[in-house]
Amino acid sequence: MNTIMDLFFSFAEIGLFTFGGGYAMIALIENMCVEKKRWITHDEMMNITVIAESTPGPIAINCATYVGYRQKGFAGALAATLGIILPSFCIIYIISVFFDRFLEITWITHAFMGIRIAVGILILDAGLKMFRKMKKKRLPVSIMLCSCAAVLAADLLSVHLSSILLMITAGMISLLLSLAEMKGGNA
Repeated sequence: MNTIMDLFFSFAEIGLFTFGGGYAMIALIENMCVEKKRWITHDEMMNITVIAESTPGPIAINCATYVGYRQKGFAGALAATLGIILPSFCIIYIISVFFDRFLEITWITHAFMGIRIAVGILILDAGLKMFRKMKKKRLPVSIMLCSCAAVLAADLLSVHLSSILLMITAGMISLLLSLAEMKGGNA
């Protein structure tokens, strides 16, 4: 029961103090689950992030659900998921009740400008941590660099680039090259 409560409160802390959605939460989830609590390894966190991004639903919720399930099965998954959802839900509900008056407060508007910058930094931090700890093989690094270049070029040229199409393309290239390497090694 202590682990279930720990899962709930750990993910509630992440959900309460993180702005900017799931990508901004990744660095905090990794810090909590890998470094502080040691519930999972860094490699597992990288795998969870890839799977959570590839499956339907918000990435942070998918990560929380997996970590909770890994620790305490269904009850752990439920506790972690509720922990990460409830703070945001309560805050958004309160804001929605007073939305018009909320936006009229000048210091709130200025605070959100600063929060946007912090969210970008949190997302960049998560990406850099994953890159530093990633096994530096030519194929994954090449795919990552090409994907970054494609996203940057699309953004600079104001062209819509589907992240789903980008992930599928990267996965297919990796799969095809791996199959070709296996076939070449067996010949």
